[in-house]
Amino acid sequence: MGVRQWIEGWPVLRQWSDGDPSGRGAAAKSRVSDELAPRTREADKVVKSICPYCAVGCGQNVYVKQDKVTQIEGDPDSPVSRGRLCPKGSASLQLTTGSARQHQVLYRRPHGTDWETLDLDTAMDMIADRVIASRERGWQWEADGQRARRTMGFASLGGATLDNEENYLIKKLFTALGAIQIENQARV
Repeated sequence: MGVRQWIEGWPVLRQWSDGDPSGRGAAAKSRVSDELAPRTREADKVVKSICPYCAVGCGQNVYVKQDKVTQIEGDPDSPVSRGRLCPKGSASLQLTTGSARQHQVLYRRPHGTDWETLDLDTAMDMIADRVIASRERGWQWEADGQRARRTMGFASLGGATLDNEENYLIKKLFTALGAIQIENQARV
């Protein structure tokens, strides 16, 4: 590289000669940055969604290519979050497509050391049987001389990966079952 090429390639000289003294325009761009393209450009469609983690309800744009989620970003049209997401919301893609995500029901028998896979119908039947048995064992018609009509056999702790509507429905279910120990992780 000759002196002339070095001087012409010097960023400060390029800024002044291109009429960009602050260095925020073309003078600051490199060949690599000129060739960059947004990773969302290839998406077939954009689906509007809500972040599933907490009660704020930040808007998300879900980018889909060939029926697979390829990227999740904040929705700039959302009046709640105006395109911003917290670290958990920014990691929503891992919730949907992460390699650690399980796609089958795993069950470990009492005192067992290994997990085994179960079909969903068997797992749901086991859960229903256990809820009914726990409700019957812990049912109280009266407590301290007062009418109670409740169960102390189980409790519910809603998770932050569920949205408000799902936690609301879980609260209604457990209330209908007679449980009084109902809480949500977002409030704890």
